[in-house]
Amino acid sequence: MAPPKSQSKKVSKPALRNVDKGKSKDKISIEDEVPDFPRGGGSSLSREELDEVRGEVDAEFEAEERLLKKRKKQKRTSTSSTTQDDDLGSLFGGGINGKLPRFPNRITLKNICPGMKLWGVVSEVNEKDIVVSLPGGLRGLVRPSEALPPFLHHQPKLLETDTNFLSSVYHVGQLVSCIVLHLDDDKKESGKRKIWLSLRLALLHKNLTLDVIQEGMILSAYVKSMEDHGYIIHFGLPSFSGFMPKESENVEVKIRSGQLVQGVVKSIDRTRKVVYLSSDPDAVSKCVTKDLKGISIDLLVPGMMVNASVRSILENGIMLSFLTYFTGTADMFNLQQTFPSSNWKVDYPQNKKVNARILFIDPSTRAVGLTLNPHLVHNKAPPTLIKVGDIFDQSKVIRIDRGLGLLLEIPSSPVPTPAYVNVSDVADKEVKKLEKNFKEGKLVRARVLGFRHLEGLATGVLKTSAFEGSVFTHSDVRPGMVVKAKVIAVDSFGAIVQFSSGVKALCPLRHMSEFEIVKPRKKFQVGAELVFRILGCKSKRITVTHKKTLVKSKLEILGSYTDATEGLTTHGWITKIENHGCFVRFYNGVQGFAPRSELGLDPGCEISSMYHIEQVVKCRVTSSNPASRRINLSFTTTPSSNELVKPGIVVSGVVERVTPHGIVLDVTAQGHFKGSISPQHLADHCGHAELMKSALRPGYEFDQLLVLDVEGSNLVLSAKHSLVASAQQLPLDVNQVHLNSVLHGYICNIIESGIFIRYLGRLTGFSPRNRATDDRRSSLSEVYQIGQSVRTNVVDVNSETSRITVSLKQSLCSSTDASFIQEYFLVEEKIAKLQLVDSGGSDLRWVEQFNLGSTVKGKVHEIKEFGVVVSFQKYDDVFGFISHYQLSGISVETGSSICTAVLDVSKIERLVDLSLKPAFVNKSKKETTNNQAQKKRKREALGELEVNQTVNAIVEIVKENYLVVSLPSYNNTLGYASRADYNTQNLPHKSVANGESVIATVMALPSPSTSGRLLLLLKSISEASETSSSKRAKRKSSYNVGSLVQAEITEIRPLELRLKFGSSFHGRVHITEVSDDNYAEAPLSNFRFGQSLTARIISKFNMSESVKRGYQWELCIKPSTLAGSGEIEPVKNLSYSTGQLVSGFVYKVDNEWAWLTISRDVKAQIYILDSSSEPNELDEFQKRFSVGRAFSGYVLSCNKEKKLVRLIPHPLLVDPERPACQRDGLTDHSSESMAFHIREGSVLGGRISKILPGVGGLLVQIDPHLYGKVHFTELGDPGVADPLSGYHEGQFVKCKVLEITHSGKGTVHIDLSLRSISDRTQKQELSALNDTVDFAVLMEKIEDLQPNTMVQAYVKNVTPKGCFVMLSRKVDAKVLLSNLSDRYVENPEKEFPVGKLVIGKVVSVEPLSKRVEVTLRTSNAVGASKSDKDALNNLTVGDVISGRVKRVEPYGLFITVDHTNMVGLCHVSEISDNHVDNIDSIHKAGDRVRAKILKVDKERHRISLGMKNSYFNDATSGEIDTKLSSGDALSIGIESTPSPERSSQGRENLDGESVDGKDLFLAEVESRASIPPLEVPLDDTENLDMGDVINQDSGDATNLDTSDDKNKKHAAKKAKRLREQEIIAAEERLLEKDIPRDEDEFEKLVRSSPNSSFVWIKYMAFVLSLADVEKARSIAERALRTINVREELEKLNVWVAYFNLENEYGNPPEEAVAKVFQRALQYCDPKKVHLALLGMYERTEQHKLTDELLNKMVKKFKHSCKVWLRRVQWLLKQSQDGIQSVVNRALLSLPPHKHINFITQTAILEFKCGVPDRGRSLFEKMLREYPKRTDLWSVYLDQEIRLGDADVIRALFERAITLSLPPKKMKFLFKKYLEYEKTLGDDERMEAVKRKAMEYVESSLA
Repeated sequence: MAPPKSQSKKVSKPALRNVDKGKSKDKISIEDEVPDFPRGGGSSLSREELDEVRGEVDAEFEAEERLLKKRKKQKRTSTSSTTQDDDLGSLFGGGINGKLPRFPNRITLKNICPGMKLWGVVSEVNEKDIVVSLPGGLRGLVRPSEALPPFLHHQPKLLETDTNFLSSVYHVGQLVSCIVLHLDDDKKESGKRKIWLSLRLALLHKNLTLDVIQEGMILSAYVKSMEDHGYIIHFGLPSFSGFMPKESENVEVKIRSGQLVQGVVKSIDRTRKVVYLSSDPDAVSKCVTKDLKGISIDLLVPGMMVNASVRSILENGIMLSFLTYFTGTADMFNLQQTFPSSNWKVDYPQNKKVNARILFIDPSTRAVGLTLNPHLVHNKAPPTLIKVGDIFDQSKVIRIDRGLGLLLEIPSSPVPTPAYVNVSDVADKEVKKLEKNFKEGKLVRARVLGFRHLEGLATGVLKTSAFEGSVFTHSDVRPGMVVKAKVIAVDSFGAIVQFSSGVKALCPLRHMSEFEIVKPRKKFQVGAELVFRILGCKSKRITVTHKKTLVKSKLEILGSYTDATEGLTTHGWITKIENHGCFVRFYNGVQGFAPRSELGLDPGCEISSMYHIEQVVKCRVTSSNPASRRINLSFTTTPSSNELVKPGIVVSGVVERVTPHGIVLDVTAQGHFKGSISPQHLADHCGHAELMKSALRPGYEFDQLLVLDVEGSNLVLSAKHSLVASAQQLPLDVNQVHLNSVLHGYICNIIESGIFIRYLGRLTGFSPRNRATDDRRSSLSEVYQIGQSVRTNVVDVNSETSRITVSLKQSLCSSTDASFIQEYFLVEEKIAKLQLVDSGGSDLRWVEQFNLGSTVKGKVHEIKEFGVVVSFQKYDDVFGFISHYQLSGISVETGSSICTAVLDVSKIERLVDLSLKPAFVNKSKKETTNNQAQKKRKREALGELEVNQTVNAIVEIVKENYLVVSLPSYNNTLGYASRADYNTQNLPHKSVANGESVIATVMALPSPSTSGRLLLLLKSISEASETSSSKRAKRKSSYNVGSLVQAEITEIRPLELRLKFGSSFHGRVHITEVSDDNYAEAPLSNFRFGQSLTARIISKFNMSESVKRGYQWELCIKPSTLAGSGEIEPVKNLSYSTGQLVSGFVYKVDNEWAWLTISRDVKAQIYILDSSSEPNELDEFQKRFSVGRAFSGYVLSCNKEKKLVRLIPHPLLVDPERPACQRDGLTDHSSESMAFHIREGSVLGGRISKILPGVGGLLVQIDPHLYGKVHFTELGDPGVADPLSGYHEGQFVKCKVLEITHSGKGTVHIDLSLRSISDRTQKQELSALNDTVDFAVLMEKIEDLQPNTMVQAYVKNVTPKGCFVMLSRKVDAKVLLSNLSDRYVENPEKEFPVGKLVIGKVVSVEPLSKRVEVTLRTSNAVGASKSDKDALNNLTVGDVISGRVKRVEPYGLFITVDHTNMVGLCHVSEISDNHVDNIDSIHKAGDRVRAKILKVDKERHRISLGMKNSYFNDATSGEIDTKLSSGDALSIGIESTPSPERSSQGRENLDGESVDGKDLFLAEVESRASIPPLEVPLDDTENLDMGDVINQDSGDATNLDTSDDKNKKHAAKKAKRLREQEIIAAEERLLEKDIPRDEDEFEKLVRSSPNSSFVWIKYMAFVLSLADVEKARSIAERALRTINVREELEKLNVWVAYFNLENEYGNPPEEAVAKVFQRALQYCDPKKVHLALLGMYERTEQHKLTDELLNKMVKKFKHSCKVWLRRVQWLLKQSQDGIQSVVNRALLSLPPHKHINFITQTAILEFKCGVPDRGRSLFEKMLREYPKRTDLWSVYLDQEIRLGDADVIRALFERAITLSLPPKKMKFLFKKYLEYEKTLGDDERMEAVKRKAMEYVESSLA
């Protein structure tokens, strides 16, 4: 029974060298990324490393080896050595040699080798590696490249960008299977080896194939990507992939790409090579590997669970057999029991069945290790319940292994943990017999030395020394600890030292000495024990120093920035020296900076001459900022005198001199300092500061000055009373500032966007403009000035950026005491004294004679308009003043003596304010007569007053800066109150009148500090910050709705007055509550700020509303309301009726609407198009409706819920037939409800919404949701050649409503006109002109048309047979080709473009069928039909006529007969006596010809002609006529139709010319029938009823042919018959292309061609041109119902047209299209429907919808190459990133046979609209796989040639022609190369290519 035992320290060096050297060849050279020195014993692994210690060879063998060394050193026989090799616990071949081993298989540092597969548990995940705990306590390292899945290897920057990537994929405690890559010998310590592992599944699953995989098998895999329903997984092998559905995923675990997962094989799709897994944890943990026939050891994977049976028991483990063919062993620490006792063998009888997991596999020796550990069998790592270094006093001995060690039970919580103590760790002295010293069940004190994470086994120590020592593990390390350590390795970088506990540390080279050294000192010998001080510990890397000064330092340790308190003295060492100072390092990485001025250098001395790098220095912390990690240092340990004077202390000083920019002082403080005060800092009052400066003289002493800042030896001072008094509260650092606190400060700068406020030092706050004043309209520079004292309210503090945001609003910062006025009187006294000294006048004793409130006698000196001036006998330079208010009606005369009471004394002006009021004078007289009694009474009166008491006061005197008031309730005691505050001293003061009553709070009772005055604080100043006592004193408000109040205007806004009344109540007067006349313009212009007025309360808000609004009361100042009884009626529900006239004021205006307020609760809106009908006024809509403007309008509709009314400026045209409910209570603004205020004849304002294509006219918006159509003929006055010119979308127009029609579905169709003349005027002119001269006009109705009427018209469309013109919006006419012009028209489409203005005459009118025919010919235009009849009658068979070839067709010539308008047809068989193959070669259009009349068909108006020579030579023409009497089937009619009736049946449409001048019939015969939707114009189809005639004619033709050519060959007849059939089919198709002009014609057409999507779509387009969207939708629905289900393509065309319709007119378009799309999916191929919708989105540039649709498509049709290419093309068009990820996804999804096509097309797209380099890389990737595919080379070359970089192209050609391809392919490449060089015209290059081609030929022949 040999438990694992650490190797003894006495292991000899040869034993350590006993490593298999042959295996070094297998090492894979990988750069070492491990730390420069080993991690110490902070984890079990590092402790095991430390315990190479006792080194991982089999424990029992080592025990035997020790005994052998002691007893039989000389006996080393070959037998014993063989036994040792066998029993080393090294790996055996699974019992192959037939001999049972003594010990189980063990993995040690000696026998581990590359290729071994191990099971491990992740113990650490670092940025650069993963640490894995292996069996036997070994420790392995995994580089990131070996942990990443293969599909992430192409992202080398992944780890750089995402440092936490490894930790997101792997976690501590995760069980992993790994394979040994190679082993490195540790250079720092001999005998140490690093085990480098790989987690790559490609190595672990090396021989795994799809054939081997079976259902129920457990497999590990990487998550490759997350999909909607699960995860695509990768097994590390390219031959097959996997999928894991989300249903089986553990919902608690968040899975990401690259993560390693385990799953049970549920099913295998061998065709698609996909394995389906389930990751259910329970299923994974319980699944056992089944016996497979012929399974090899390569297929065994660590962690695999097997059914095993006990084969035999070994000395310290068991042997098991599993999977039929395999044998494995489990050692004592991998048994089922956590605490196996001494009789553990009893539990494992032979053949016992157990579940086990594979722990390791060595393929070279076929050795397998197993574990029965219950945690591992359940696929979970054992719990880690203890930490290294923990001490357990109550550890119980479970088992004693003789000569080896002890198994302990450590009482961890919640379950105990096993621990093993090696015999060498039991005691400090050697223990020979463990069983004597320890008994099972004994309790011992143990300390945890390490931990094996995989086995869940702790390593313990019982040595007494282990409980001593300051450092046992890394967690015990503290910066600054002094420790003893032994040097164990010395290198050029430093020394590695080891503490007594085994923890290692590094002493860097620079810390081996006080000075900078190049190599380690001699005292650092391996084994030497030295004293060190710990510098720091980071990531288990401990750094120590041996610098003597640091080790012996008694000063405090500076180990963090928070420890750096000001004045701290400590030792540090210099790390860097620069010109401006030194950088000093302390413990734990803390760094500080000592500026040059603090280094104690002599003037002119260099830093490097005094200090050097690595020198230990004693320094003092002068300041620190832990938040920004900054410490300022000084090398002078005693602070200088200027450091003793810091900002915030109060000093005294004497004025030395006064300069224009400030006052210089000698400061009385510790040391000698100069100080300066800027003029603004002499007083808080701006006016006093100037007076003070002018009065100051050298020698004046300031007793209290605040140090604001220290600039070298100069102090910046302030004499402001507010700052001096609050010196203790002023902050110096941002950390001293607290949110919502109110601080005194001063303004240091004012900018446009805000104000900077300075406190102490350089600490500055900022008040943004919106927080600087209560009134935002004020200019900051007018309200504040630089240097002004202010109170600030802190609203935001950011310690990181050191930013303080404050508010200066008086409402937040008002004074809570009387310091402002108190300072005013104190400074006034100082200034008065200074002025006296300066002027040499008398002192201030005169003031004593004028006590406030006392009575004085004086003489009336002078009587002025504003009051009485009084002189005093004793003081010539002191005058008194009595205002008219204080005369109290008493008349005085100049020179008379009067007795007055003193109210106020101005010491600077030497002026006394007096009063003759009996209340003051009598009170003073009584006081003088009975002095003692009255003094007592005065004290009692004052005694009744308390600080913070609220009192009523009467204003007696209004001074510039303060008020003198009397308190009637307190014996008319005088009080003094400031009119302003710190922040408002530059604002205009509130106007106050003498005798006015004010409310104030007592702030200070009379005392010397208040200059004997009673100081008060006015309520208007302090109301924002009332004290608690003042709140108690405030009486409850008794204001109710209906009360009359006296209020003061505090703000005038555009639509309301803000008022203040009572003590602190705020209210509002809405603009509609100001005057009874609501139509008055600018009713608020008569009011001014501060004005007092009477108002009545009409409503009150609750507290939440009032906080939101900023006021609580609604007031009214209408005279009618003020005069009323005071009963306010509650606001009724919205009770406006439609058509009611209301008025209001504009409060907001935007591009579409103007918003008005018509009462305080009701709003109204006016639509831009309702505001006027004049375009120039609509353009200036926002100017016309400026904010505040009064407006009156008529109610169109009202919304009661929103309290919103819509107005129009003109009276409502209420339709009497409409129901009243619509007139009374419209609740919405829809078009239907609005339409009734628009009637025929109305003139409206409109906005052009859309210019319809061709002659569609305009779509004009006339209401928010209502549009009208302007017909092309209604765009302008008659006779305008281009009516659309001058119109653009968004333009405002004036339009007239012509007609309103309502459809059955409730939609409204409105016809508009933009013509400037009225209908009546037009009709008068029309009739007048037609009576007198033939002047053309536009005709409105068909009834007005008569033959020969001259008309104006616009060309609507052009066909091969003529054109259609528009006479008006309701009347169209047809113009035949022959009537287009007097001359020959070669290209009608070019000469008569759509929209052209033409003038013609009416030929015929059919009012019932609404058909009109017009001629544009000027000569003989009218009556042409009659002359043609005569001409036809004059022609007889046999006549020879001359004419001109009009058109050449394959079946014959059309010839115009001279001197007539008639056209005849000469059939191809009648052109020549010989057979004619090609008519074009004989005749061309315009040729003069002679022909003979063969037949005249008067009924059908057709002439048949012949041109054979035999006709002109043969005199018997009559026979010919008889021969041909059966008629020519292809005889053609006359172009000019004789009558309207016959025009509908005639064949005149066959002689129309083709649109483009080409042979139309031939083109029709050769073209395909399929027509793309909405691309080809649909022609007139009025002649479709001629089918019967055509069929009859074709029969006649056949008969003619048979009688004509009886003697011809049968083959020729057949060919001719086929030719005739082709011609007839072409004629029929031509007939079908006649354009219908109304719905009836379209209905005929769709009935005849019900399956033609083309016809249906044209019908939809026609209806849309009439702006009837609903009708178009219904036609689309009909088409979808009508078209046969088999005609899928035709249906799809209609669906696409439906998409376009809804996209244009849907409401909203997005939802409408989506609904149609979902329906289309049910009937058509989903992929085609998706692609059609995608095309529409792309065409209409709906980028967001395109992107969303593409994302859906690549998921739905992921096997479609076309869809993926559209996705790539879209990304490239949008210049978006992510192309590569899309390509990767596509290649995963597409079948392999589509890959080449997809990559090729993607590469071409990259070349065309993306990044060519990406295209090149795609081509290169394909050519690497398919180098012999010339098609790929050709496409690649074509793309490069298109780019045109000659060097790149030639290099590519050179590569291509060096390939070894078949001659045919090489010929192709050479030929392409030569053609390219020809295009460049480089002869030399061409010769070089030819030469290379010859060389290739020669080499291939050779």
